[in-house]
Amino acid sequence: MSFGLLFFLSAFFLSWGLTAYLTRFAIQQHLMDAPNHRSLHTQPTPIIGGVAMLISLVLNVLLAGLWMPDLFVVITHQFWVPLLLIAGISYLDDRRSMSAGLRLLVHIIAAVWLLSDWQIWIQCISLPMFAIILPSFLKFFISVFFIVWMINLYNFMDGMDGFAGGMAVIGFGTLAVLGSLVGAHEFVLLNSLIVAVSLGFLMLNFPPAKVFMGDTGSSSLGYLAALMSLWGASWGLYPVWIAVLIFSPFIVDASVTLIRRFLNAEKIWQAHKTHYYQRLVQLGWGHRKTVLWQYGLMLACSASAIVAVFVTPFWQSMILISWCVIYVLLAWQVQKLEQANA
Repeated sequence: MSFGLLFFLSAFFLSWGLTAYLTRFAIQQHLMDAPNHRSLHTQPTPIIGGVAMLISLVLNVLLAGLWMPDLFVVITHQFWVPLLLIAGISYLDDRRSMSAGLRLLVHIIAAVWLLSDWQIWIQCISLPMFAIILPSFLKFFISVFFIVWMINLYNFMDGMDGFAGGMAVIGFGTLAVLGSLVGAHEFVLLNSLIVAVSLGFLMLNFPPAKVFMGDTGSSSLGYLAALMSLWGASWGLYPVWIAVLIFSPFIVDASVTLIRRFLNAEKIWQAHKTHYYQRLVQLGWGHRKTVLWQYGLMLACSASAIVAVFVTPFWQSMILISWCVIYVLLAWQVQKLEQANA
């Protein structure tokens, strides 16, 4: 426990310090994200935070592996290579804007690489009251789709100060709690380190943000969210729907917005300002109020997920149904606010 806390603090302070240093460097080198008509920010802002987070995470995982050798038994090249592929193409996109098709291809290659030798595939569509066993080819296809979608939706949702970092702290923190309930030490440590580097970045990203994580950070966090969700499910820590519930503030907003834009014949790969959280900011809530309400939503989802692992399938179903109703009501409320301000 003491060593785990030591690595947590090391990851936190290194991430915070590196973020501050690289922020100054980015300003000097003019590595800035200039605002445009699709942006919520109004001032040029460095987009280097994700690099600091990744450096801190990698260094502390390597150091932790010296103390906990079983960690390296679990996270072999199947873990590292996809992360580096995703971070690499995302960094290039931050610097010079890569094509959406090329980014998607790299994401698919990374997902296939991860799953090719690491048997963390989604085995069934499992809900509290029933489960549908999937044929082998669908297990792999759905697992690849889940990883690619998580990478991209996390990127889509990184458009407000403190938002993506806060989801990482709460989401991965909840996964760490679930792992600790059954003594999955490697799982707990890795999730805790992701929390630590995200919290260090958040020290400079909470509204008003001094730095953004960029695609390098958001896409990497999306990959890690998918990986940890599948890893925990494959170890029997929880069914996949529990992980989906934890990250549902991102999953629901991104998915519903994408479907709505597709039905409206819009170019779904282009940046926009029509996510529900973006609409709240534009309604006058601002970054701080919106992100604090979103933190409340994230915490409620995480608390429900933890409760769900202890209750019967009937009450798990009630939790799921309740959240479906809550999200419908939240979407309706945003639309109602827009109509009132029209």
